[in-house]
Amino acid sequence: MRIIRLREVMALTGLARSTVYKYVEAGTFPQPVPLGGRSVGWVEQEVEDWVLARIEERDATISTPATPLHSTG
Repeated sequence: MRIIRLREVMALTGLARSTVYKYVEAGTFPQPVPLGGRSVGWVEQEVEDWVLARIEERDATISTPATPLHSTG
């Protein structure tokens, strides 16, 4: 198990600092682990699992057949 700091979380997810904390507060992102003082980190596997879940959501949406907006006939 590896604990990663915010900079690496941001690099793995493409999210900004404020967005990471907004998602944490909303309960839609893994909770940070207190490291002492005001330092926190995240469990790397939990962050990777979160990213994979976003990819799975995207792929499920893409694999849904699209309905034509208008008929061509």
